[in-house]
Amino acid sequence: MAATALLSTVFYIGTVGILDRDADRKIALTTKQLVEIANPKDWRIVAAQIHQYMEDGVDSDTEIYLLSDANGRIVTGNIPAWTDATTPADQLVDHAVMREGRQSHARILLHRFADGTLLVVGRDMSDLAEIGALIAGAIWTGGALALVLSIVGTMVFHRTLENRIGAIRQTARDIQLGNLSRRIVTSDKLDEFGHLSEDINHMLDRIETLMEGVRSVSDTVAHNMRTPLSRIRMRLEEAGRAQSDPGARELAQIYAIEQIDGLTTLLDKLLQIAEAESGTRRQPFALINLGDVIAPIIELYDAAADAQRISLIARIEGSPVILGDKDLLASVLANLLDNALKYAGDSTTIQVMATHDVQTVTLVVQDRGPGIPFIEREKVLRRFYRLDSDGHGNGLGLSIVAALISLHGGDVVLEDAAPGLRVRIIFPNAATTSTLPNGNVLHA
Repeated sequence: MAATALLSTVFYIGTVGILDRDADRKIALTTKQLVEIANPKDWRIVAAQIHQYMEDGVDSDTEIYLLSDANGRIVTGNIPAWTDATTPADQLVDHAVMREGRQSHARILLHRFADGTLLVVGRDMSDLAEIGALIAGAIWTGGALALVLSIVGTMVFHRTLENRIGAIRQTARDIQLGNLSRRIVTSDKLDEFGHLSEDINHMLDRIETLMEGVRSVSDTVAHNMRTPLSRIRMRLEEAGRAQSDPGARELAQIYAIEQIDGLTTLLDKLLQIAEAESGTRRQPFALINLGDVIAPIIELYDAAADAQRISLIARIEGSPVILGDKDLLASVLANLLDNALKYAGDSTTIQVMATHDVQTVTLVVQDRGPGIPFIEREKVLRRFYRLDSDGHGNGLGLSIVAALISLHGGDVVLEDAAPGLRVRIIFPNAATTSTLPNGNVLHA
């Protein structure tokens, strides 16, 4: 409203002011012309010019002229003799005059010659006053309509805003009360609030998925810890009852240590997954040649592979360089080789290959074991999901791999090697990018 009032004021002053200034300019110019042609010895020249002005039909209904001699006798003009001696000379002033039998508000300029002759030039301002009144009325009317429209528009906008925000607040309250499936209703025609609602719904979907994952992980962790702890307690109780058998106590001690080590490993793996999924890491990423990661891990697993009569074959093509953490990548490869050795069987081959092209670097670990059915390949990347039914393992190996590869901005693809399983890991090529999709930045 302040802006409307300011614009209205500027418009009024601009229009009415222009008309007033134009009238003043014409009065001053006409007076100057009459004074310049005046001849004190013969006022007929001025009188003739004034008569022409009054008869030319231009502004004749508003022009004011008076020429009177030193004694006050009218030589020519259209107003009565001037009697107000207080009117300043050579200065535009507002003054009431009698014109055509009625009093009019006029703007005049009075000039007195040396011999006492008086010249009055002016303009009846009644029409301009009417124009000003019309403009002012229009402005007031427009202002009133603008005020009404702004009030109505504000009320409508407030109600609409309240309804849209109210829906979001109600959804937030429902979720706060535990209804994680609650979502904001959106229409087909999306505006800014619609896009905001969609973004919030996507966020809530993600939160619900994470919460379900947390509940599932909590239940599974409790189960994986409760069973070993129960076994430890039972063994220790049995050893405590076997007072005369030191061997039983020693076996119980060994068993308890093994079970506790297993629980420690479980917790370490869960912490490793949590660290990877949170995007945190111990040190900045740097340029890593996968060959420098593969060689020591192959050497480390050589003895275990020989014990199973398994051949470990490594093949590095070119210089496959990525941005990453060498220790984390070693953990990825170790988990994949653990799985491969577990399922590949005796007297077979496990291949580890690293290749690269312009955009990507690929790490492949391939065995000749039973492989993983297509419908199970996505599930085995989840925490605690076991493909076999023998109960061995904790189902975290491939989950750690998926989390660590995601931290490096890569993708894990499980494929059928016919026979066996091919784990294909695709990284961005460090030669063509310095920033990973998850925001990790190259540190030289």
